[in-house]
Amino acid sequence: MKIIACIKQVPDSEAKVKAEGGQVSFGDAPLVINPFDEYAVEGALQQKEATNGTVTAICIGPETAKEALKHALAMGADEAILISDPTLNNLDTLGAAKVLAAAIQKIGADMVIFGRQTLDNGAGITPAQTARLTGYPMLGLAGSIKVNERSVTVERVLEEGKQIVKANLPAVISVVQSIGEPRYPSFMGIRKASKAEIPVWSLSDLGISAPSEIIKCDELMTPPARETVVEMITGESPAEIAEKLADKIIAEKVL
Repeated sequence: MKIIACIKQVPDSEAKVKAEGGQVSFGDAPLVINPFDEYAVEGALQQKEATNGTVTAICIGPETAKEALKHALAMGADEAILISDPTLNNLDTLGAAKVLAAAIQKIGADMVIFGRQTLDNGAGITPAQTARLTGYPMLGLAGSIKVNERSVTVERVLEEGKQIVKANLPAVISVVQSIGEPRYPSFMGIRKASKAEIPVWSLSDLGISAPSEIIKCDELMTPPARETVVEMITGESPAEIAEKLADKIIAEKVL
């Protein structure tokens, strides 16, 4: 079975977000693999072991995103591919889905696995958009995955409980933490990943043009500062304090 794990590089979860020049800024926060995507890699590796398959990790991003892909390789992925192009700096979710769908169709896959959402954007709709563009069925929020010949059954983890759904392969699946704790990269895995040569694909390699932005953030405004005044009510007894508070509430026309 050929499995693709789609990952993203994001700022560390401890980063402080602020607006600079009308745009989102994470400052000098270190860049790491999206924490939810570690579960996607774990789910892909589980299916690799269960079906004697292979796992390819793919990521859209700049040259620095190779570090996120090396993390996936250190966990146990067989190969990694970076999709990088100067025109992809401001992708929205649909644009990312178009690029990922083109890469998936070029590689060929029996199963494509995503994390439930990204830490920086958090929309959580790229898996479904990718499924629609590839024509694969979409199975979201999977807490477990079981393959039987050319079909896959997942247990979806929902707020209302759990749901068992089944689809034919190939399929797109997004996973949640119930899939299992991501394995820690082994020492040998880290060494292998550090020496890995990760190919870089451009849009011309995929045979597509740059996706146009459907959603664009022109400017991010910082919420205006709110001034608050605190007045402490004191008295000789609780009854006196309560009486003063009641008079204040009436005077301010709260009641």
